[in-house]
Amino acid sequence: MDIDGLKPETQARLSIDEQLKASGWKIQTWPKVNLGEGLGVAVREYPIDSGKGQYTDSADYLLFVNRLAVGVIEAKKDETILSQVEDQTLRYATSKIKFRKEEAPLSFLFEATSQVIHFTDLRDPAPRAREVFYFFKPETLQTWSKQDNSLRYSLKNCMPELEKATLRDCQVSAITGLEKSLSENRPRSLIHMATGAGKTFTAINAVYRLLNHGGAKRILFLVDTRNLGKQAQQEFHAFKPQGTQTFFHENHIVQRLNSSTIDDAAEVCICTIQRMYSILSGKPIDESAEDVSLHEIKQNQQQGKLVKYNPAVPIETFDFIIVDECHRSIYNLWKQVLDYFDAFTIGLTATPDKRTFGFFNENIVAEYSYEDSVLDGVNVGYDVYEIETEIGNKGAELKAKEWLDHRDKLTRKKRWAQAEEGSNYTSKDLDRSVVNKSQIRQVIKAMKRAVEIEIFPNRKEVPKTLIFAKTDSHADDIIQIVREEYGQGNEFCKKVTYSAKDPDGILNDFRNDFNPRITVTVDMIATGTDVKPLEILLFMRDVRSKGYYEQMKGRGVRSLSYEDLHNVSKSATTDKDRFVLIDAVGVEKSLKTESRPLERAPNLSMKDLLQGVAMGHRDDETIQSLASRLTRLSKQLDKRGLDKVEKLAGKPLPQLARELLTAIDPDAINQKALTNAKEAGITRSEETLTDTERQTAKDQLVDQACQSFDNPETREVIESARRDHEQLIDHINLDTVTYSGYSGQATDDAEKVIQTFKDFIEQHKDDIQALSFFYQQPYQRRGLTFAMLEELHQALSKPPLLLTTEKLWTAYERLNQGGDKNTKQKANTQRQLTDIISLIKFAIGLDAELKPFVEQVDAKFKKWIFRHNAQRSTAFTEQQTQWLRLIKDHISASCFIERDDFDYSPFSDHGGLQKVWGLFNNDDKNELDSLLAEMNQELIA
Repeated sequence: MDIDGLKPETQARLSIDEQLKASGWKIQTWPKVNLGEGLGVAVREYPIDSGKGQYTDSADYLLFVNRLAVGVIEAKKDETILSQVEDQTLRYATSKIKFRKEEAPLSFLFEATSQVIHFTDLRDPAPRAREVFYFFKPETLQTWSKQDNSLRYSLKNCMPELEKATLRDCQVSAITGLEKSLSENRPRSLIHMATGAGKTFTAINAVYRLLNHGGAKRILFLVDTRNLGKQAQQEFHAFKPQGTQTFFHENHIVQRLNSSTIDDAAEVCICTIQRMYSILSGKPIDESAEDVSLHEIKQNQQQGKLVKYNPAVPIETFDFIIVDECHRSIYNLWKQVLDYFDAFTIGLTATPDKRTFGFFNENIVAEYSYEDSVLDGVNVGYDVYEIETEIGNKGAELKAKEWLDHRDKLTRKKRWAQAEEGSNYTSKDLDRSVVNKSQIRQVIKAMKRAVEIEIFPNRKEVPKTLIFAKTDSHADDIIQIVREEYGQGNEFCKKVTYSAKDPDGILNDFRNDFNPRITVTVDMIATGTDVKPLEILLFMRDVRSKGYYEQMKGRGVRSLSYEDLHNVSKSATTDKDRFVLIDAVGVEKSLKTESRPLERAPNLSMKDLLQGVAMGHRDDETIQSLASRLTRLSKQLDKRGLDKVEKLAGKPLPQLARELLTAIDPDAINQKALTNAKEAGITRSEETLTDTERQTAKDQLVDQACQSFDNPETREVIESARRDHEQLIDHINLDTVTYSGYSGQATDDAEKVIQTFKDFIEQHKDDIQALSFFYQQPYQRRGLTFAMLEELHQALSKPPLLLTTEKLWTAYERLNQGGDKNTKQKANTQRQLTDIISLIKFAIGLDAELKPFVEQVDAKFKKWIFRHNAQRSTAFTEQQTQWLRLIKDHISASCFIERDDFDYSPFSDHGGLQKVWGLFNNDDKNELDSLLAEMNQELIA
């Protein structure tokens, strides 16, 4: 049928008919009605009372389910503003309908053109029209008709008060804020919670409440990588709702989608947004696409292949969609997935940007920033340590005729040959076209030295460290050099990338076991993956996306108790109270964009063009750009390279390019459309072809031309052929470290820490005993106990101050205040609780130099015992001196000693109180008590 000549209203109705049929409705026209033809029947031109008891008006479509009228559709021509038609639809729904016995209004109201559908449910508390992608199935309206309440009624009136006992305040705020938003029928809600604050745990609590009280039947949990999907599934399975003895998955079926089939019984579906797009667009999924974060895929501004209605996954499949890490997965191509379903959309993110706020209609239901999380002790703060090298900053020169290794990027096979011509390479070329192992080695050596001497001087083992590399090849070079420089074996340092063998197993070991101490990744654990014991992040790649960079930093922020940290880092003596970002590429200073630029096809790399085409970016500009690149490449490759591409693609490279150009050629499209019409028995000329027929023909040509690029191996061989096959290994230019130290921002932070400490002392000098001890002179007459120090330490280390002894000491060292300039070089003493005495005395000006408490006690002890030996008729014996040293060591660790302490080790190992009492018994006078009192005063003074 040629629909171009029909009236606009008739064209719209034909389109609506097709949509209704696709969603399971039988189409009939009054009065030829057969309500027994199917469960759902849509009757056109059904008589409606015009208001005078006469059925002179008619509804465009009256919807019957199981012979009962349930809804009405008002059909309009395209470009009609549907909100202006709502009164008409409502009038039909509330009027008398011929042969209908029930008087209650029809519940389900639709206004539709061929392009847009609006829907209103009169059962809702405040019925409001919303746009839907397609019509609901008859089975859905039948289910809704039988329910006492609509979903939105339940959200407003049936949600019980939240049990708060097991939730953090930020989680309570997020859930209550979300439920308030849903009760107001807001379609999109954004939860902004810092990494580590428990976004997924919060979401699972909300899911449980929505399923059990909110009327939800199925919820989609969208992620953007397969790894995050596995992690989400584990958290659902580990969740035990408050007040129950069973786990979530024992009462609610949780399905992680690995195919296009959704289990009818599933109440929670976990799925990558790439897979769901594949299901809805009809485009087979490239399995490898689920392993790459959407941060790593540049998206074209134009949409790729559009999603289409899938009767197996109707628009009402999900009531809610929770989008994890929504800052990176809801725009452009992927947005179609969210637009398809008639569901509330809930976003979870730690790093929102302007687009995120805009997409969620600025409806931020909870906001919990990284700064808030650090103040609450949920996360830890971080310091930035910078490493710069000469070649890392400026590059180097390679002269012609130099003998160099040339290494194949894929096989890593080397050949020894002369450089054909001289060249200067820049820092951007490093680890891509040129590898300078000296540059990598200098960074690793500088990191090792900094961690051991400045950053964590008291650790016996390497703190858990994550290194971000540029590429898989770069990661392999780093691993080799790390193992060499640390003198360790394979278990010490491993690669965790999607291409690695058993990455999940290595990641689990990294979290929970002693080894590996260092892992190297490209992107697998750059976002969303928790490794709580991490204390060092080394950036050996730059990042230009602000959001992505914040996500990468977020791998280190998770707080961890002493016990859990000690399990994997045996020499840790406190809770995890910070992490250190080591910047070896200027990532902290490089210009960041608010979000990844949306590049047009001509500016995309070959890799992004190929990946984009495979994922559905099929607009003319992308197709033409790829064809041009392939044509250019075919002229650059030798026969070996061309044969390799042809073997995998099944076609010569020039033919691949030619087919792409043909697919968007108007003449070829017309010819294909005419062929299609002829095969369908329809007589057509180029002039009578419809736009729909042309578009169908074009889609067929484009799909056929792009078929070769579906194979990831084909894309990889084209991409590797495009690149220079080999990297030059520069062993001639040796690198040197030009700077290694904390950044200026870290210095500013240290000054803030110290000022906060001084302000605290001034504010509490009269009400905390350990502080008043130093202010109420002469403090030698008073006893400073270990319990006093513990009270002070607890007050300083809890939120919002979070001032541990280690953190305060590090701050002073960073500013190089208070004494020996070589303190950093010899710092190898564990920070202990009594070091807070030294910190206080230095902060309030009683000491001119900041030294560890044990060093101060040692110095005072030497003076004290020298003075006593000079004053006594006989000096202390060797045995007495040994006991006095034991007493001195105890005061160093506990700031006070009394008789009862001699019942414990190490004193009990040498005879205890009885032994020491006898040693200091002199002429019927025992000196022990007076010596203890004197040492308690003088060694702390």
